[in-house]
Amino acid sequence: MTALSVVGSAAPAEAQPDRPPSPASVGPIGWDVYRSLDAMAALRPGAQTKQFSSFDRTGGNEDGFRGVYSCLRLTAEGCVIAEKTGAGEIESIWFTRDYGNMVNNGKLKVELDGRAVLDSSLQDIVDGRLGAPFVWPLVGNGDDTAGGSVLKVPMPYQRSMRVTVQHNPLFYHVTYREFPDATGVRTFDPRDRALDVVDRLRAFGIRDPKPPARHANTTSVTADVANGATARFATPSGPGTITQLRVSLPQLVSEPRVRDDGRAFGKGGQSSFRIAIDPANTGVRLTRRPDPAIGHQVADVFVDGKPAGQWTTGAATPRGVWADQVLDLPASLTAGRSSLSITNKFVSSDLDVNEFRYDVHSRVGGQWRRTDALDLGPAHPGEEKAHDYQLVLQSWNGYQIYRYQRDPAKVAASEALLTGTRLRISFDGKTTVDSPLGEFFGSGLGRFDSRTMLSSIDATEGGAFTAWWPMPYRQGAVVELVNASGQAINQTTVEVTSASSPEAEAGLRPGGRLGYFTATSHRGQTQNGADWTTLRAAGRGVFYGETQTMIGQGPEGSREYLEGDERVYVDGVASPQWHGTGTEDFFESGWYFRDGTNFAMPLTGNPAYKLKSDGCTWDCTGAVRVLAGDAVPFSSTLTFGIEHGPVDNIPAEYSTTAYWYGQPDAGMRETDLVDAGNDTSRDDHDYTAEGETRGTLTSTFEGTQVQGPVTRAGTASTGAVSFSMALDPRNAGARLLRTGDQNAAYQQAAVYVDGRQVGTWTQPLGNATHRWLEDTFALPASVTAGRSSIDVRIVPAKGAPAWSAAQYRLEVLT
Repeated sequence: MTALSVVGSAAPAEAQPDRPPSPASVGPIGWDVYRSLDAMAALRPGAQTKQFSSFDRTGGNEDGFRGVYSCLRLTAEGCVIAEKTGAGEIESIWFTRDYGNMVNNGKLKVELDGRAVLDSSLQDIVDGRLGAPFVWPLVGNGDDTAGGSVLKVPMPYQRSMRVTVQHNPLFYHVTYREFPDATGVRTFDPRDRALDVVDRLRAFGIRDPKPPARHANTTSVTADVANGATARFATPSGPGTITQLRVSLPQLVSEPRVRDDGRAFGKGGQSSFRIAIDPANTGVRLTRRPDPAIGHQVADVFVDGKPAGQWTTGAATPRGVWADQVLDLPASLTAGRSSLSITNKFVSSDLDVNEFRYDVHSRVGGQWRRTDALDLGPAHPGEEKAHDYQLVLQSWNGYQIYRYQRDPAKVAASEALLTGTRLRISFDGKTTVDSPLGEFFGSGLGRFDSRTMLSSIDATEGGAFTAWWPMPYRQGAVVELVNASGQAINQTTVEVTSASSPEAEAGLRPGGRLGYFTATSHRGQTQNGADWTTLRAAGRGVFYGETQTMIGQGPEGSREYLEGDERVYVDGVASPQWHGTGTEDFFESGWYFRDGTNFAMPLTGNPAYKLKSDGCTWDCTGAVRVLAGDAVPFSSTLTFGIEHGPVDNIPAEYSTTAYWYGQPDAGMRETDLVDAGNDTSRDDHDYTAEGETRGTLTSTFEGTQVQGPVTRAGTASTGAVSFSMALDPRNAGARLLRTGDQNAAYQQAAVYVDGRQVGTWTQPLGNATHRWLEDTFALPASVTAGRSSIDVRIVPAKGAPAWSAAQYRLEVLT
């Protein structure tokens, strides 16, 4: 074999390297995605998060309207929308069509390792009719998500996966992870109901979803913060982890405009539901949202069958005005209980008794803490079912767009405070969180109610802003508020709960396995022809989502900025690992959030919408997305960008806060490159190919990472391709990257390293417009660790298109 050139500083072949590092972690697998949220700071460099979607292959906006690009291939069972060989895990499946109705999609079939684990009507699946684990909120239909349909059940597989829809689904995403091998992977079993996960997620935005931390300590500081001042509220020492952050600002008011759906019952009727409370309570408070335009509503309230009070609205008010009511339940009916059954019985009304929402607060330690929320109505079927909501003699259901009576000056002041006050958190002397207060917790447009698995804004009077992101530190942390709002902050309370974390001492050192929690925020005007960049990061890390604030700038009433697709680029790969189909699609909704319908799910939501009011000139939207199993790991670089409009052509003002964990040192580097079109490179790498055709292609890559046409010499082979590559023996695994022509879809080949088959490289994607594609194949540490070179052999599958390649790069995980 000819001597190989090495890119970088890999050890030479004759060197005696130290023991290689352990194989790179792929992160939690299966239900541990939700059971081990306390380990979110652990990096997962061994996994790659990728996506299949219906995006327009030409770069236009035909992302599913006619289903042109929605099928990878057609089989007797229907339209294949995702297919891969090797080990991995399906993390998230999203669809939309027909305003969120899935009936015309027919059946959804998911095959893992050659066996069907799901094969049923898609509408039945997202409606929760199959039962656990396919129940809300691990699934959600077009009502739950304001226009989309989702499956958030993690489904691991050892050898292969395929997802097929009976009929062309139009718009879809399938997000999945690739693993280098099947170590630690057990194929998904739908008989595992995972009821503990269901229970945990149903408390989203209410309870900390992480396992309880041992020896946790809470500090609470109340202080004024003058305009232009910075106030320090907590300085926990390490090694430790902040497990909860809670901020209360009494001077804030909630946003006036609220769209909500509800129900009503008439004479002889009643409603009933179950609510969660804190057993340590000394009383429980119910906050009810009725429509007071229906006068003289009177309903008796019962707790577990015992009289507890009465709702009364008084005389009818003008239509279009919300007016919440509060009922305090005595401790004699609530203390020591973890849940209550509430019944509201009709007494009298000018028409009927209506209800739209209930917020539940338990009084614990002298403070009111939200312990449940029931947003009811026809747009909340999952939430109603989870609370055992029942209605007798329903007289009405629908939605209203009303306003709370608020002083406009106070509304403007609240918005300015939430935008102009920054939450600043430093860990071990470095500031990694510096974000607008409101946007950090889920709403950049004012005090809208927001709930996700990891954050909450309680918009009821006195309600708090809460976050449950785990935030580790070695030596100490500092939590501050920086007031640049133009007004004084009066009597704000900041509570910080932290716990000892011995693993942070080693894990956060350079080269450690943990990352620092980071919130990267920026605001500005979109630029014509350029994606909005939510995050551009270097080093090692995991991207966990964002809150996005979008202020449309016309034309009047236009929401076309929502046509923008997200694109994710990882570790210098030229092609996007994600290519979405629209902004509201990324937030797992549809049809412009069903024309402005607010919704909340554990991992996504649209809490904020304004239309030509309350400081919004035209159209303003706020949305949040949290990633779990589908979080995106990176080992050298990550860029998350999103279009504003179909082709980055709709002007808007954007503000985003990206949530991620990271370390500044890179964990991957290139050690060799084979140029298949260059004779010298071929000779240097002992490159051979059977049935080879050589030629030159001028074309483009999908996305924006590589601008303009690229001309390269390349090959297409029908027989075995062999070459040798150099690598650093001190590796924790490696990736083989191929740049090739994707004009022909479903290229497939067996991959051998030093004579051992390590998997099958399957690439279902094809694109006749943007023909260049750089894709990746993971090599497990079992065939790379301790080696300074490897012999690679790629054998195209019989009947598959010719295997195309212009170059191969080898990158090692360190």
